[in-house]
Amino acid sequence: MENMNLPILFFSTLALIFDETTLNSFLNTISASFSELLKILDRIIFFSIGGPEGMPLIVIWLISGGIFFTIRMKFINIRAFKHAIDVVRGKYDDPEEPGEISHFEALATALSATVGIGNITGVAVAIALGGPGASLWMTVAGLLG
Repeated sequence: MENMNLPILFFSTLALIFDETTLNSFLNTISASFSELLKILDRIIFFSIGGPEGMPLIVIWLISGGIFFTIRMKFINIRAFKHAIDVVRGKYDDPEEPGEISHFEALATALSATVGIGNITGVAVAIALGGPGASLWMTVAGLLG
């Protein structure tokens, strides 16, 4: 927790030492430096194969990874799909076992902790920008990986 307070202490001390124009100049310098770094990373990550209208390299890389792990793990995402649904529906529940939450409640809690708001808004933005076809490709990508 002490490590989290260090940046706050540092920047609040800067605000007290420097006047507003000096502090703004300092922050603008940092912003410009990171802007150049992000432009370089953007060109590397989103490099398009096949020209500007081609497919970004990152998409090909992610699809290849999903296909590789699907094959490497012997299609577990497809083979065990029925079992996963059975577990969530409570097919393997034993009323005599101790416990206060159902399998579905445990799944919902685990998903809420791992999915996060970024993935939810990411889906909304993808559908807004890409149209309804984006939901099909997100489903295919989800089944792959």
